Amino acid sequence: MGTVVWVVVLVLLVAGVFYLVSQSNARKARELDDAKAEARRWVERLGGQVMSLTGTNSASTQALADASERFTAAGSQMEQARTIPQARLVTETAMEGLHYVRAAREAMGMDPGPALPESAGQRQAGAVSEDRQVSVEGHQYAASPQSGAGTPYYYPGGMVAGRPVPRGWYSEPWWKPALVAGAWGVGTFLLMDAMFSGMHGVGDYGMADMGMGDFGGDMGGVADVGDAGGFDFGDMGGFDF
Repeated sequence: MGTVVWVVVLVLLVAGVFYLVSQSNARKARELDDAKAEARRWVERLGGQVMSLTGTNSASTQALADASERFTAAGSQMEQARTIPQARLVTETAMEGLHYVRAAREAMGMDPGPALPESAGQRQAGAVSEDRQVSVEGHQYAASPQSGAGTPYYYPGGMVAGRPVPRGWYSEPWWKPALVAGAWGVGTFLLMDAMFSGMHGVGDYGMADMGMGDFGGDMGGVADVGDAGGFDFGDMGGFDF
């Protein structure tokens, strides 16, 4: 009799575990379907904007080219999405593309449309709040909150290679090498320090917080760069948006 009881208990335990596992798998499948549906919605919205707009100046043309690039990337990611994090990455890529579209519309003097959600990286990076022109190692760079002939490259703000890049218009896409290589060069640290030091609306970019302490200590005069009011690079991509 005791053996029968134990067999019944074991069967019930196995059935209970099977039920819990099946319920968990069903819940995860629903969450994945929801995440993919949300991602698909943003990708389709981006595609509609990219297909219907044509740039009328260098700034809007460049911004739409960047938006188109994000649309292609999001489509490729969508095809390969098998997990919830992968589906969310698709959403992030499409959202970044829509930020470029919004910037392009503003550059053409059009209604930019409804505001878009901001990522944590975008909020951390802040935005360019004033026109700046700086010279670093003999090269001229410019940044502005508005598009112009001298600032045709837009970045929607966010973390690039672990460091924040403020939202704004720039004379050239100096952040792109870090997107490709996954690391920043010392010269770029100096550029960002010169360009954003003391600017309202951007993060506190302290060179000491950028892993430059030991480097400066070994390089003598370069150590003082950290005291020049530089910045605290911390996520885009993004820009990673």
